[in-house]
Amino acid sequence: MSKESGKNAAKYIVNTHPGLFEKDISEPHIPCLMPEKLELQLEEVSEAALKERIQLRRVKAAVDMYDQLQQAGTSVSLETSNRLLDLLCFYGDREPVQATPSADNGELEAQEEGVEVRKQRRSVWRTSDTACTKWSEKNNAERVFSLMPEKNAHSYCTMIRGMLKHRAYSRAIDMYTDLLNNRLKGDVYTFNALILSAVEVKNKYAERWDFVEDLLKEMAQQNIQPNLLTFNSVLKVLEQCGSLGKSLALQTLSEMSALKIEPSLATYHHLLAVFYKSATSARGPTDIIYEVLDEIEGKNFYAQDPADTNFFSNAMRICLDLKDVQLAYRLHRVVETGENWKMMGDMSLQATYCGRFLKLLCMMEHLDIALKWYKELVPSMFYPNSDGMLDILQALDMAGRLDRIPQIWKDIKQLGHGHRPHIVEEVLALMARETQSPEIQVAFADCAADVHDVQERRRIPLEWSATALGNCTLLFARAGRTRETWNMLQLFKKHNRVPSDSVMFEVLNCIKQSDSPDLALDLVKLASDFSLHSAPKLAEKVQKEFQLSEEQRSALGEIVAMNSNSNE
Repeated sequence: MSKESGKNAAKYIVNTHPGLFEKDISEPHIPCLMPEKLELQLEEVSEAALKERIQLRRVKAAVDMYDQLQQAGTSVSLETSNRLLDLLCFYGDREPVQATPSADNGELEAQEEGVEVRKQRRSVWRTSDTACTKWSEKNNAERVFSLMPEKNAHSYCTMIRGMLKHRAYSRAIDMYTDLLNNRLKGDVYTFNALILSAVEVKNKYAERWDFVEDLLKEMAQQNIQPNLLTFNSVLKVLEQCGSLGKSLALQTLSEMSALKIEPSLATYHHLLAVFYKSATSARGPTDIIYEVLDEIEGKNFYAQDPADTNFFSNAMRICLDLKDVQLAYRLHRVVETGENWKMMGDMSLQATYCGRFLKLLCMMEHLDIALKWYKELVPSMFYPNSDGMLDILQALDMAGRLDRIPQIWKDIKQLGHGHRPHIVEEVLALMARETQSPEIQVAFADCAADVHDVQERRRIPLEWSATALGNCTLLFARAGRTRETWNMLQLFKKHNRVPSDSVMFEVLNCIKQSDSPDLALDLVKLASDFSLHSAPKLAEKVQKEFQLSEEQRSALGEIVAMNSNSNE
């Protein structure tokens, strides 16, 4: 992860400041390590200058040069015109966005998450998001296309794919109709893009399949051989065809087999998406995922489809929904086969896969096995989010191994989740729920002190709840730490919270161990100030269990009297 971030950082610096790297002092000269030459070299109006601008992906400069050639009456070759169309259609008639460091998602995220956790949740560098641009009417691509004296199949296919890429679906269908009317042949990539558009251009499931079927028939008529992406596109459409998709998905796989086209991980991803829509459907009678695992076990996969990287995280979701840990182990063995781990996708997808795997282990496996996997996966493969750490805490609770919470708290801090209120509440609640052995209570008190220090060191301190303050106070009291216990009680007033009766009695026991009558009187006074129902009982216990002087007995009587008057 750090290595990839370093590569991206170096690439950004080189591409942003190429002038700093112009002096080549390396021996021998290694061209691939030098920055690309991005400055325009040709200034005259010529087709060569147009090619240069296209090569450097200068969209506006290329269009300006094309217009100048048109005004000068200079003809542009069909090949160059098609290359210009490729550029305009790919970028949606806009300049490509240069890679820049990703913007911070806000000050709150910076406070709530650790640096490494933020890295896995979003790409460290933002590249051009061409899919977000929308096709505008009468843009330069359409204008160049209309000005071309000669057009071939490549010209039409480029326009169709560009329109589909930038969500101009109806215009793309019209252009496809023009392609057929001009008796030109499309290419497999254009038909693949058209197949994917079925979900956008048709609303009903049957209409979508009819649209796809017509395209496939047209491909057969034009002798265009479908490829892997064709069938993957069909399966992706079938994801959005309800029960009709289930009946046609296996038929599609049979067609692939007949053409001797080996499925990719994306094929299996789409197949699982057809049959397993949610946790409820995952509990249905289908055994497709088991058949898929039978098929892919022991095989090596390489990237053939952008959707290949979605397979493992989606398959692990199904394992989690089915609560089938043995199936999850089988899936993970596929990941570990050869270099299949490279097919897990970016950091976000990898974290999703590992998070689901770890959650399933925490639910279904023995604690020692779950913790073994936790150590193996964290941090080498991913950084758990706050929900992942809650899963670990719940696993400790179910196994009755709360003594390990202090160690897990250290991991929570390192992973950047120590500031999250629900994590803090859960850690303190689990440690305070039952009285433990003296050794464990000391460890719990140390952990509670660290939790308190972490919250108080924040620029915006945690808004303590009464429960969290009470649990922290209990942990100090049970460990016999009178001073820390009393300091926590003062925070109740500071945060406008009211302690529970059980907390006050636990504090009294702690004060009794240190034999501090004055502090016991202060506790009764504090309970009276909070108007707690336990105040009279606390006073009674203090009177019985502490050796009080006459002055202290008199002060205690005054406190009880004041409490009685206030209650009346």
